[in-house]
Amino acid sequence: MPSLLQFELANVKCGGCANSIRKAVEAVPQARVVALDPASGHLEVEADPALRAQIAERLRALGYPEQGTVDGLAAMAASAKSFVSCAVGRLGGED
Repeated sequence: MPSLLQFELANVKCGGCANSIRKAVEAVPQARVVALDPASGHLEVEADPALRAQIAERLRALGYPEQGTVDGLAAMAASAKSFVSCAVGRLGGED
């Protein structure tokens, strides 16, 4: 049964980031973005709780890990990935 899953994401900067995040989450079957605030990185997804880890991993791979889950070189790599994902989101998004 779907629940409201909440994520606090790092590296979210703009609408391009939001577009990339939305596409990544909604590529997971039966997951839907309910709310996303680029200013704070707060994301709410309606999905089965069993999908939480899969969604979090997809976001981490794009450069948007949950806050506090990566540090050091991994955090720098995530930040670099987020710039690429942001650019892709700007080119292919509605914003």
